Amino acid sequence: MAIAVKLDDLLHDRRMTLTELADQVGMTLANLSILKTGKARAIRFSTLDAICEALSCQPGDILRFEPEQAERQPAAAASKRSASR
Repeated sequence: MAIAVKLDDLLHDRRMTLTELADQVGMTLANLSILKTGKARAIRFSTLDAICEALSCQPGDILRFEPEQAERQPAAAASKRSASR
């Protein structure tokens, strides 16, 4: 997935455990763990807001866009085929 979750880094920097964050945010530990490992498919703005408030950070501190090389290559090849027609 092209969106990386950097929650682990923020928790480490703030010397906070996932359990402490779960308690502050009002999420289950299991759901927060899914988000932390990058396996979540979506996140609600209200959840992101609560996490940012608990960690005193911005959404960009938690989420990062990292384009995957494999995703870009087929699109580039398709563009070259279209241009040669």
